[in-house]
Amino acid sequence: MKLKIDKFVIAIIAVIVMAYLFPHWGTKESPIPLDTISTIGISLIFFFYGLKLSPDKLKAGLKNWKLHILVQVSTFLIFPLLVLAFHPFLQTEEQNTMWLAFFFLAALPSTVSSSVVMVSMAKGNIPAAIFNASISGIIGIALTPLWMGLFVNPAQTDFDFTEIYTKLILQIILPVILGLLLQRFLGTFALKHSAKLTMFDKSIILLIIYKSFAESFEENIFSSVSILDLLLLFIGVMLLFFLAFFLTGFMAKKLDFNKEDQITAQFCGTKKSLVHGTVFSKILFGNMASIGIILLPLMLFHAIQILIISVVASKLARRQHS
Repeated sequence: MKLKIDKFVIAIIAVIVMAYLFPHWGTKESPIPLDTISTIGISLIFFFYGLKLSPDKLKAGLKNWKLHILVQVSTFLIFPLLVLAFHPFLQTEEQNTMWLAFFFLAALPSTVSSSVVMVSMAKGNIPAAIFNASISGIIGIALTPLWMGLFVNPAQTDFDFTEIYTKLILQIILPVILGLLLQRFLGTFALKHSAKLTMFDKSIILLIIYKSFAESFEENIFSSVSILDLLLLFIGVMLLFFLAFFLTGFMAKKLDFNKEDQITAQFCGTKKSLVHGTVFSKILFGNMASIGIILLPLMLFHAIQILIISVVASKLARRQHS
């Protein structure tokens, strides 16, 4: 089987290289108002997200409650607990920052588009995938900041719950609600131009990634990260993914799920949203100089989840076809 390299992963690498070569464009002194552009872009991303949410499909998806509980437990409980197990072993400030980056990854909601696409490819339960991927993003708006609030040092960043949830309400929740209210009028338009809206989403994500890494390069944050650290980071991300993947699959079998529901549980319950991750990092860690390091495990996980799940989905599709 010929593996295709995801173009968005290549774009992320290119943006990081650009941030390394030209960091001054992403700093606070930059003449380009990247903060304002990304803030408006975030609101538009979630407005379009609301437009594409179908209330009828969400209602229909409520019936398969065991599957939904397993996916959300995997996303918001199993993942954080797996990373939390390593917290007692932290000894240095650098280790704590890297662990925080992993915990941030673990606390994020599931991704929407790629989960549904992969479930569809593997012949899983598509309506349940749409429901879980959609509802996960909404749950994450509340749960991710709560998880992070337990371990973020207020001295490092202005982690004020009132300010954070105010930003979340203004930048995310209100645009989603507005999108849902206008869904009956503009929903068809959003679906028709879904590819263009996805391109817009990715452009805003790349902008946030560029700014995050530019600030970290400008502050020389990555000078403390060695090749060995990057290797351990890669191993840690792989280990986290496979532990969650097999645990979710094991629990799905114990609950006597059929094959379609098992596929959906594993595919939706082990994905993490780069969209929510980059958006939340801007809101939760906007004043941290090490925000680039915070995003490293997430971007690596994004590439790994696409690669591995694509291979698994292709094998499942061929097996069921034969």
